[in-house]
Amino acid sequence: MKDMRKIFAVLAAVVLLTGCQETMDERCAREAREYTEKKCPVQVTTGVMMDSLVYEASTRTLVYYYTVEGVLDDAEALRTHNLRGMLLKELRNSANMKDYKEAGYNFRYVYWSTKENGAQLFETTFRQKDYQ
Repeated sequence: MKDMRKIFAVLAAVVLLTGCQETMDERCAREAREYTEKKCPVQVTTGVMMDSLVYEASTRTLVYYYTVEGVLDDAEALRTHNLRGMLLKELRNSANMKDYKEAGYNFRYVYWSTKENGAQLFETTFRQKDYQ
């Protein structure tokens, strides 16, 4: 009888512990929200400010929103500097994004202008086939 109680106690503990774990999507949404609340806006480099990080569950996409100013506050300048290529290289080499890349998440980057009243200057999305 004591052995049965121990078995039920262990089973109950396993059920409780597994029931409290968050899914990868829940984790992603939480981490994006927490990052935005704690760190944004944050200056990434001269002329580039990260405004927020958002998780879109319907498309499994992490969306990074930036505002640019100065010499980078121009759509042509962003293309000339090969922003898409730099972002893809950074994503491929990012150890911090390993779990999300392995799970096949998408990554979108959106850049807004400071001088043109928030006009969108650049947007790109990377899918699993792009970064692997």
